[in-house]
Amino acid sequence: MYYNLKKGLTMKHTLLVVLISTFAVSGFYNSADDTEANKAAYEENSRLCKIFSKKVEDYKSTMRQDELAISTLASYEQRADIYCKKAEEAKKSL
Repeated sequence: MYYNLKKGLTMKHTLLVVLISTFAVSGFYNSADDTEANKAAYEENSRLCKIFSKKVEDYKSTMRQDELAISTLASYEQRADIYCKKAEEAKKSL
């Protein structure tokens, strides 16, 4: 009984190794796709960085002085910061 259980686990491990090896060798994973995806992510984050940076500048010049306006400005600045950092990180990986 114990021998069959151990044999079953070994067979499962063997099948798992075969499937993983087949996946790795078969070409399902293509690094060129990653490069294109990284480039697309960089372009999108760069675009959003420019948009929110411009929004911050425009909003500061026409901003009211109340709590809602201050919160809106903080939100724009936070999003500009996030997208600009993501664009910088994506640029390093290109």
